[in-house]
Amino acid sequence: MTQNPPRIRWFLYAVLLLLATLLLLGDWNWFRPLVERQASAALGRPVSVRNLDVDLGRHPLIVLDGIAVANPEGFPADSRMASVERLAIRINPWRLWHREIRLLDIQIDKPDADLYPGPDGKPNWQLSPGEKSEKSGGRPWALEIDRLEIRNGHARVKEPRLRADFEIRVGTEEAADGEPRLHAEASGTYNAAPVTANFIGGSLLGLRQPERPYPVRLSVVNGATRVMLKGTLLQPTRFGGAQLDLQLNGDTLADLYPLTGVPLPPTAAYSLQGHLDYEQGRVRFRDFHGRVGQSDLSGTLAVDLNGERRLVIADMRSNKVVLADLGGFVGATPGEAGAETESEEQKAQRAQAQARERVLPDKPINLPKLRAADLDIKYRADRIESDLPFDGLSAHLVSREGELQLKPLQFKIGEGRIAGNIELDGRSDVVHVVGDIDFRRIDLKRLVRDNPALNGTGLIGGSARIDSYGNSTAQILGSGDGELKLYMNRGHLSALLVNLAGLEFGKALLSALGLPSETDVRCAIADLGMKEGLLETRLLLVDTGEANILGDGSISLREETLDYRIHTKPKRIGLASLRAPINIGGTFAAPRIRPDWDRLAIKGGAAVALATLVGPLAALLPTVELGLGEDNDCKALVDELKAEAANLPAEMKEESKGTPTKQPATSQSKKIESKKP
Repeated sequence: MTQNPPRIRWFLYAVLLLLATLLLLGDWNWFRPLVERQASAALGRPVSVRNLDVDLGRHPLIVLDGIAVANPEGFPADSRMASVERLAIRINPWRLWHREIRLLDIQIDKPDADLYPGPDGKPNWQLSPGEKSEKSGGRPWALEIDRLEIRNGHARVKEPRLRADFEIRVGTEEAADGEPRLHAEASGTYNAAPVTANFIGGSLLGLRQPERPYPVRLSVVNGATRVMLKGTLLQPTRFGGAQLDLQLNGDTLADLYPLTGVPLPPTAAYSLQGHLDYEQGRVRFRDFHGRVGQSDLSGTLAVDLNGERRLVIADMRSNKVVLADLGGFVGATPGEAGAETESEEQKAQRAQAQARERVLPDKPINLPKLRAADLDIKYRADRIESDLPFDGLSAHLVSREGELQLKPLQFKIGEGRIAGNIELDGRSDVVHVVGDIDFRRIDLKRLVRDNPALNGTGLIGGSARIDSYGNSTAQILGSGDGELKLYMNRGHLSALLVNLAGLEFGKALLSALGLPSETDVRCAIADLGMKEGLLETRLLLVDTGEANILGDGSISLREETLDYRIHTKPKRIGLASLRAPINIGGTFAAPRIRPDWDRLAIKGGAAVALATLVGPLAALLPTVELGLGEDNDCKALVDELKAEAANLPAEMKEESKGTPTKQPATSQSKKIESKKP
């Protein structure tokens, strides 16, 4: 290793002067103050030496006993950062004339360090060396160490910010080749969880041979997290590179953040293994593979340390993913209930969530973790297993200084897809979220394939938009403004849905027994607007061969309550058709469905409701035509409704004109505290 250490050079010049003078004086401690001053200036804090001795010879042995390094200002006056019981250095003085510092043997007995932050939070191990001396010209000095031996080393480390308090015992052990190998053990707590670690390195002589890979083996257990590292370091004193095998196991990837500084979401239990290397300021966990919960995961993850901020770059893939394993991304408990990989903590979280009266996840977004690093992460899942009809997933997440963009986030459903762009600004105390989602050519048959009582075909399209503030999924949905539009043209729908809406019990029973009939769907449109978390129906109409199904009411995402009605206008008279509206109320956790018997006897109610939809439906036609084309049955439906409205009795026409718009509930007008920064 080649460098230019001016302080060491002057120190060695002083040693030569000592040698010459002490040949006459005989008391080496006469020069102890000089050594203390030089060491104090080099470290930027007081250094004391109890005794100094030199054993002269062809290769002099310099011995310093009772070395103590004091703490910086602000610490107790009698405290110290480190001490060494005995330091013995055997030097080859003849190499000094060739600008080489050749240390033949270094022995360090009982080094001890007490490392912790001071009252101002600055750790005592952050040294503040004095001013460097002027650079000298000529060839730089070379430093070589032939042998380094450490006996009974000890350190205690306390760092409240990391909730860490552990002890390290370090020393060298003789190996078969006669070269001392470094061995260190640690125990205590880290991130408020028990930690144990064991490190075995190669010969310390390898540190002075850049061309010689330095072998290392490290095992760490921190709470439920286990890390195994084995391989070699290249030019370790210069961080020249690394070629290591890495194994990771634990209850959740989020627990790796204190160890790695990489912000990862909560996950189900994981087991990953791959190769770890380091080159040109970038650490890579490459070609890794394993499992997260019941999902497989593979790819490469790199951490670029060259910039002012840590940059995490990843390209990952799953052949099969269980959607529940990704629940941590939206604040839900990850993993499936009862899975073999479910941890005790996740069981407790799930039990707590089930005891809540609310359904939407309310776990706060970790803002410090969101801002901790910049991200560029790509992920793809070829197959999804869940109760939802998703077949595949792809996403590209980019984050810069707390501003996160998910562009695009795409779920595959049969030949169609749900594609969205989501922007999240986490630079302020309250997160700002803007999202746009498109529903493209989603096959109804794919949506209902897992329910044998339902059947249907048809392509669904639409869009959704949200602009909101909040620090959890529940807050974001409960305070947002936006809209939801869905439409379907020329499909088939299981008569079960139509018959239940019209309370034709006989056919509903047959359908429930697995003998569903089908009805044609000419046009289906849903248009809902959202204000401060309250979804209000602007239009909900399904035009089928059996009946026109209409919906009106509201859904409160803030209160998680339902206030909705579904009613029909049959196109034929069924023997058991009651034509009573169905009221859907209650909460998301406990919805209630019952007929509205009070409105059963109202004549012409459905006809009046249809008449009121002529205007909104006509206004929505350009959007529908954009997704379905001009040749769609929704346009024909508008013409029919116009004709039907023209034939209504005069009193019904007035009733349709005067139908009031439902106002948001009083509770919805209250914004969340500190909604906008």
